[in-house]
Order: sequence, then C-alpha cells, then structure tokens
Amino acid sequence: MTERSPRERMVYSAAQLIRAHGVSGTSLRDVVAHARAPRGSLAHYFPGGKEQLVAEAVAWTRRYVGRQVSRFVAALDPPVPSGLFRAMAGQWRDEFTSAGFGRGCPLVAITAGEADNDSVREAVRDAFDGWQRPVAAALTDLGVPAERAEPLALLMISALEGAIVLARVRRDVEPLDTVVAELAPLLDAAVVT
Repeated sequence: MTERSPRERMVYSAAQLIRAHGVSGTSLRDVVAHARAPRGSLAHYFPGGKEQLVAEAVAWTRRYVGRQVSRFVAALDPPVPSGLFRAMAGQWRDEFTSAGFGRGCPLVAITAGEADNDSVREAVRDAFDGWQRPVAAALTDLGVPAERAEPLALLMISALEGAIVLARVRRDVEPLDTVVAELAPLLDAAVVT
C-alpha cells in the first residue's frame, strides 16, 4: 500500500472526524493534527476552506462505499440479496462492537449539520446516489429485476442509515440485527429465478 499524501490524509481525516463530531465540531486545526499534515498545507490544498474539505470528504466517502459494495458482493456465499445487506450492516456491527458507538456515517453527520448549504447538500445527495447505484446493480446481478432493484437499494440504505443512528443512540447493535432479520425475507423474495 502506498503512503497517502498530506492532501489525501486530510480528506480521510476530515471524513473520520466528521463521523465522530459532525461538521461544526470538526475544526480545520483538528483535521491537520489528525492527518499529521504540515500546518500550511490546508490553505495550499483546500483554497475553498472548510466547505471544499467537507465536499471532498463526501466524495471520498462515496468512493469508499462503492468499493465496499463490490467487496461485499465478491465475498457472498451464497450470493443472495440478504447476504449483501447482512454484510453492509455487519461492517457497522463489527465497528460498533470493537470500537464503540462514537462514530457514525459521515453523510448523515454532514446532512445534520449542513442541511441548508446547497453545495454540501448536493454533494451528499450525489454520494447517496453513488451508493444506491452499485447496490442496485448488485441486486440486479443477484437476480432482482431491474425495476425492483433501485427501490430495494433505496430501502436497504434508508434502513441501514436509520439503524446506524438508532444503534449509536441506544449504544446497542440490536437495531442493525433487527433490520437485517426483517428485510432478509423481502430482499430474497425479490429474486426471480
């Protein structure tokens, strides 16, 4: 694995800090310190300031989630829609049980703190769309008709995001387990053989 540049480290650090503290609770100084980047690098790499850094953290999240969906699909055994959703929720279950409930989805944190900022809101919308598309494509590859794949992908993401929020508030993974158990039969029943 190649070493990340200071710029890449700052974008990654912004996403991680926003997950824990939200946008307003994440200072540019915190990002530079977390990234172990030179102090002057922020203005150099992000002349648009915090708004640009947040938008790039959103774009990083979108790319990361797309790669995760591909990894989950490649590891499915058996290859069924419920297995994909179980893997998506399982990543969060694993994080919460190993690292605690201090960090959630950066997209939700950004939306909560920046809902009135049109450019950030649009970046988050694009990120959610960039997550929904590969999930829908995976469902289609798993045998779900194309006309059902998009709505089911939206349902999966919505249920997962809600379960993440509830798990953090309750400090319990039970909401994740519940959405997986309840959606599994619906998702698998959508497959046309």
